[in-house]
Amino acid sequence: MPLVRVENVKKIYRTNGIPFPALGGVSFAVEKGEFLSLAGPSGSGKTTMLNLIGCLDKPSEGSIFIDGTDLSAKKSVELANIRRFKIGFIFQTFNLIPILTAFENVEFPLILKGGTSPKERRALVEELLTEVGLQDFLRRKPSQLSGGQQQRVAIARALVKKPQLVLADEPTANLDSRNGREVLELMEQMNKKTETTFIFSTHDRMVMEFARRIIHLKDGKIEKDAQTKQGG
Repeated sequence: MPLVRVENVKKIYRTNGIPFPALGGVSFAVEKGEFLSLAGPSGSGKTTMLNLIGCLDKPSEGSIFIDGTDLSAKKSVELANIRRFKIGFIFQTFNLIPILTAFENVEFPLILKGGTSPKERRALVEELLTEVGLQDFLRRKPSQLSGGQQQRVAIARALVKKPQLVLADEPTANLDSRNGREVLELMEQMNKKTETTFIFSTHDRMVMEFARRIIHLKDGKIEKDAQTKQGG
């Protein structure tokens, strides 16, 4: 069974009663452990699709399933629980809480999720921050970290609750090419080590080079869906 299944999804936004179609009948499936990119220019619908899969919005028509669960049948509280337990998010603007340290930012999802003791949380957070190369920066706040370091904290935060799925929206947009490549290499390593599924939305050629499958979107529809050389 695919981890994610998208069936004939349409999304229409309205401004002053005027409809603006963002997605026009999109269907695809994502298997567990994939490292996939939704690619396309601005306005292609890739971020809209990512938000729908992430339970941040609902389609106008069609269905989305995560691990066999039909999202369209779920209430807002149930969708919030799916986000809390099954999905990690990585944003282009990092979205770290400025008054919290790197350690506290990564710990925060575990506190929200519940079920772990302070001792267990400390061990999990320190292990992940060490894996992303920030073992010496646990007590630094975001303003004391470089852009690349902040994105590493964001990656650790997304992975600390051991989600089935990580959604990354333009994760390299605010990074230079060196830091962008480093965080992509880090996410690729995490994907292979933990078999966590990664879905990116991007128009960055470098992100596409790392992806093992690329779904190209144009004007809200799939233009091409292909495995890359990396994906065999």
